Amino acid sequence: MKKIVVVGGGAGGLELVTRLSKKLGRKGLAEVILVDRSKTHVWKPLLHEVAAGVIDKNSDGVDYRMHAVRNKYQFQLGNMQRLDKENKRIVLDPLYDEDGHQILPERTIEYDYLVLSMGSVCNDFGTPGVADHCYFLDSLSQAERFHKALLNQLLRVNQSCTDQEVIHVAIVGGGATGTELAAQLHHVANLARAYGMPEMSAERLKVSILEAGPRILPALPERIAGSAKKALTDLGIDVLEGAMVSEATENGFKTKDGKEIDADLLVWSAGVKAPDFLVEMDIFETNRANQILVNEYLQSTVDNNIFVIGDCCGFKQKDGSWVPPRAQSAHQMASVAAANIINIFKGAPLKSYEYRDYGSLVHLSKYSTVGSLMGALVNSSMFIEGRLARLVYISLYNMHQYSVHGWFKGTMTLLGRKVSNFVGPKLKLH
Repeated sequence: MKKIVVVGGGAGGLELVTRLSKKLGRKGLAEVILVDRSKTHVWKPLLHEVAAGVIDKNSDGVDYRMHAVRNKYQFQLGNMQRLDKENKRIVLDPLYDEDGHQILPERTIEYDYLVLSMGSVCNDFGTPGVADHCYFLDSLSQAERFHKALLNQLLRVNQSCTDQEVIHVAIVGGGATGTELAAQLHHVANLARAYGMPEMSAERLKVSILEAGPRILPALPERIAGSAKKALTDLGIDVLEGAMVSEATENGFKTKDGKEIDADLLVWSAGVKAPDFLVEMDIFETNRANQILVNEYLQSTVDNNIFVIGDCCGFKQKDGSWVPPRAQSAHQMASVAAANIINIFKGAPLKSYEYRDYGSLVHLSKYSTVGSLMGALVNSSMFIEGRLARLVYISLYNMHQYSVHGWFKGTMTLLGRKVSNFVGPKLKLH
């Protein structure tokens, strides 16, 4: 039986194995295996909410092992160490517990078709001190690490003997993650008052966003960026544009023009790149963002048996631009890659990939949602905000749930989430 191995269970990877298991795995036509270093999937656009503590991985995440059982594929917990392209196999690192004891030794998984869906990580551009002093939000574990640090700061300020004590959070990067996290932190600071921290409020939280470019949300239309900036500044959040960071220290950031921004918590969300590991393997053709170059069918340029999807996929469009690393890109790529792998089994022609931009949305907690719709049709100029924008934002998450669980279980999952949000705590305290 042919083996299909998917490395990376993000938005694209999890949707892909779901489709392949339904069309091939359940029919006994192929063995489908998903490899991921985490036990739980959380939709990446929601990681800033995990970091802020407004959602819980136990209610909003997908347990890979349980999902694998329901959908008839295999799940392997582990980190890919290397790829042996000639012998068509991948090698996983040994697996250790929290105390450093080995659970599983180094493992080898053979494949007939391999799909790399390893996502992206923040690009620190080699800035001194960033790796040592900053929090990142690339993965669930990193988001949870920031959340624990945030809780400690909330407790510190709540117990402070002086009302002048505040929490300083500095976020480098004025993209969607940075702006959405800033708004959520403002909301959480007020929520904390109702959850055992009566002295805490948004007045005792100072949030700064440092954007190196001339404006925040540079990938979105200027009108959206302007509306988002106004919403953030109305909340008292400092939006510093044209502020290029030259160094991160234990106490804050230094900018190239000599300014110092003090902070208790430093977050880096500026720029993305595919993991360095993909370049270090010295197997694939890659671009400046470390993305693996692919052909029109999403096959790597060096091996037609290896497909690449999501943020680590370098797909150059006809106009010379690269497909942006977004959730909608990963979703579209998963659909095309699944169709092409299935067509290979059928002996049918492969389908070309074409990215369609349906617009972008920025959700600033409960305060505002702004964005554009139907970008491919109207050049991203249909501006929406308020309740309509929030409904569209929620629908994107809902569609991901349906892709992963199917319509019935997806609907039940969403209903369960609504009930949990209604009766459960609004802030995660552990």
